[in-house]
Amino acid sequence: MRQNDTGNAPRKAIAAAFTVGILVLLLKSLAFLVTGSAALLTDALESTINVLASGFAMWSIHVAQTPPDEDHPYGHGRIEYFSVLFEGTLILAAAIGIIITAAPRIINPLPLTRLDMGLAISVLASSANLVLALHLLRVGRSTNTMALIADGRHILTDVYTTAGVLAGLAAVRLTGWLWMDGAIACAVALHIVRTGYGLVRNAVKGLMNEADAVLLQRLNNSLRHATSEDCLSVHAVRAWMSGRDIYVDMHVVLPRGLSLAEAQQCTARLEGVLRRDNPDVAGVHLKLEVCNDTQCRTCRHAARCRNGHAETPSAAARPEGSHGT
Repeated sequence: MRQNDTGNAPRKAIAAAFTVGILVLLLKSLAFLVTGSAALLTDALESTINVLASGFAMWSIHVAQTPPDEDHPYGHGRIEYFSVLFEGTLILAAAIGIIITAAPRIINPLPLTRLDMGLAISVLASSANLVLALHLLRVGRSTNTMALIADGRHILTDVYTTAGVLAGLAAVRLTGWLWMDGAIACAVALHIVRTGYGLVRNAVKGLMNEADAVLLQRLNNSLRHATSEDCLSVHAVRAWMSGRDIYVDMHVVLPRGLSLAEAQQCTARLEGVLRRDNPDVAGVHLKLEVCNDTQCRTCRHAARCRNGHAETPSAAARPEGSHGT
């Protein structure tokens, strides 16, 4: 049910990203053809990466929302990590291609034509990218869709890159130093290497189930509020994510005098609080442990444990002296 409520928003957002990406690519390609600028060629190449990445992300979001099946009991959400890895790898490859293309222009610069028109076209394309990036980040964060967040960050980086390109080309127009065109392109390439590496790193972290300190802190806060006299403590909390779905396992310490029914009630209450505070929790695995003697002073079940048997819940609730004859 949770998936149906938010499943359409990521699909619509990534479809918009693909459509706008093609439009921006056409505009930036036109800006390069008009001016012959290596820096604007760099910008157009990065937009090509945006379109390819959005296409792969569109497919990965569709796969990620496929319900679990016999072969994939935890669902298909981890495909999003491959989408992010693909996008990061494309960015790194593009950066290498940009440097190979632009570096010779530093030594042998070429004249630029109709620079004003090219800059105006790039401003229009970058404005469309800015609106798209903010939309993707908003939808991605509200639906916890990693592929959308990664695509939004990449496109936002593209906006910053274009701003740098435009500022550099404005300087070329004012100074007449044509070698700056190739230098700007190389600088942009080095900048997007950082973006590509960050995406690849995040994808590898997800695929390797690296611990998420922020997520664990949030889960532990929920569990801390859920502990009670019947549930003495929770420890060894671990969590991993499959797309937006969170799977949790933990150890729960219970009084050894509890009946099986009482233990089941306690763990159900814990799981309920965890799911209430964290709606993306899709599965919880609990390992039950019995208490030790150091916890007896604060436990209302100490007498039951010493007697070596578990009373019924109704009997445990009656105060002393109220037993019938």
